[in-house]
Amino acid sequence: MRILAIDYGDVRTGLAVSDATGTIAGEAWVIQEKNPAALAALIAQEASARAVRRIVVGYPRNMDGTSGFRAQKSEDLMTLLKAECDIDVIPWDERMTTMSANRILTEAGKRGKKRKQTVDAVAASLILESYLLSL
Repeated sequence: MRILAIDYGDVRTGLAVSDATGTIAGEAWVIQEKNPAALAALIAQEASARAVRRIVVGYPRNMDGTSGFRAQKSEDLMTLLKAECDIDVIPWDERMTTMSANRILTEAGKRGKKRKQTVDAVAASLILESYLLSL
């Protein structure tokens, strides 16, 4: 089963999809869309085109485990996604994924504009990897 992970952002949203067996993370990319409803429609199209059976949405909890403003935005996106497609949509703790993605890109020598354009895709890959390891 293919799984799609999402690192939701205000301007850029990272997506990563697993292989057909749901074992390893594969392709990762970024969608630039500010409107949540339009973003949900684009994600639904991407999921359909890739035969995705589950969507894992990064759920940004605070370090103490509480939910804040960004978590509510993720919940709102999950609601929109559930309305757009008939696919299982679940939240997944994404604490520290963007920090880890930035560290990975720094170690790879990516700086400035190139880093800004790819950090969300790397974060989505980390969310997907974490989810796959839990199965």
